[in-house]
Amino acid sequence: MINQDYDLIVIGSGPGGYTAAIRASQLGYKTAIIEKYNSLGGTCTNVGCIPAKALLDSSEHYHDAETRFASFGIQVKGLSLDVKQFFGRKSEVVSQNVSGINFLMKKNKIAVIYGTARFVSDDRIAVKAADGAEQEYQSKYTIIATGSKPISLPNAVIDKKRIISSTEALSLNEIPATMSVIGGGVIGVEMASVYARLGTKVTIIEYAANLVPTMDKELTTELKKILTKSGIDVLLSQRVDSAVSDGKKVTVKYTGADQKQQEITTDYCMVAVGRRPYTEGLGLENTSIQKDDRGRIVTNTAFRTAAPNVYAIGDVIKGAMLAHKAEDEAIAAVEGIHGHAHEINYDRIPGVVYSWPEVASVGLTEEQLKAQGIPYNKGKFPFSASGRGRAAGDTSGFAKVLSDPKYGEVLGVHIIGARAADLIAQAVTIMEYEITDLASATISYAHPTYAEALKEAFLTASGRGALNM
Repeated sequence: MINQDYDLIVIGSGPGGYTAAIRASQLGYKTAIIEKYNSLGGTCTNVGCIPAKALLDSSEHYHDAETRFASFGIQVKGLSLDVKQFFGRKSEVVSQNVSGINFLMKKNKIAVIYGTARFVSDDRIAVKAADGAEQEYQSKYTIIATGSKPISLPNAVIDKKRIISSTEALSLNEIPATMSVIGGGVIGVEMASVYARLGTKVTIIEYAANLVPTMDKELTTELKKILTKSGIDVLLSQRVDSAVSDGKKVTVKYTGADQKQQEITTDYCMVAVGRRPYTEGLGLENTSIQKDDRGRIVTNTAFRTAAPNVYAIGDVIKGAMLAHKAEDEAIAAVEGIHGHAHEINYDRIPGVVYSWPEVASVGLTEEQLKAQGIPYNKGKFPFSASGRGRAAGDTSGFAKVLSDPKYGEVLGVHIIGARAADLIAQAVTIMEYEITDLASATISYAHPTYAEALKEAFLTASGRGALNM
């Protein structure tokens, strides 16, 4: 039985998927969204961005009460962690966000179809419900937004019990004594931060020479110092040879540049070495849709695949796997379908690590500028010299601006410090609208604020020199 009532169908209800569905409905398309699981929101809302940030904030509050409140004159006696409520609050936050998405689907009159989608052909989709019933749908346009899944190493296979992914780490419901983390990228650093704050002895094992290797090296070098000071062991340039669980503990063997193998045994081992596009079972073999050598769906600049009127966005196509990238692509794809195409400036999409202090970056890194032979000025200002930072006790980190010496164009902004995730939005705006380093510094900034660190970095990059050092 074929249902042909929809103008546009979206497969996947993560940030890219539900954003695409909402925009399509706003533009007058009769829209449906297909979701495999029984909860809308995808990885980000259910087992990714949102629950991770809830745990990060909760763990930071606990850590502050334990280690910092006394310096503010606040004495806390009998401090303890309610583990059930700690993880329960995370679930409440997720539930609230899912409810919000459900409301938006109803408000925008978007049909929600639960089940596993599979292409029968370029223009037909079969959806198998949990009870086994199958229905076929046909629409004028289809957008694939099925996201990504964690990568499991062949020598460190995730068993979801002791060798876990970030998904399981979000719901352990206990605070282990020890944990090893394979991978020092964004996810590895964030989850390591959560458990270290609660008293777990955490060891990060990273193959690259730096944490979060895609970011500016000065940022990640500073991040390593801060994590080490907090009690996390950070092992860089280490190849993991194996991770083996005996049901109670996990032993990880790894080898460094000296070719000497070492091992560590912990209660849990979290594998956080990246994610891969999730297209299994989607029936792409029944279509003309093509994938590249990394399993990503191939699209043109308008996000159209080789199949007529089938589009793909987010983690299933090339580029950084970021929720806000998927949202931007969702809008661009739908508006392109509607005849109002626009391009996305991918070098204006920021990246963030929600450790504390936070790490945020947009544009070219200093290493990239050097490699490409691009001349640049550098302005750098420490949060230790920030009046707001001192008042709040947040003096770690710095703001760094890289700009063109001739015209003052801002080429990259890199921040490690309090509220870096929020501050980076100003840098994105400045770069998007090509505001110079000097113009960025001479607008008015409220005092005292963390944002003033950016002002001073812009001033230094422009050649004027900081005012508060």
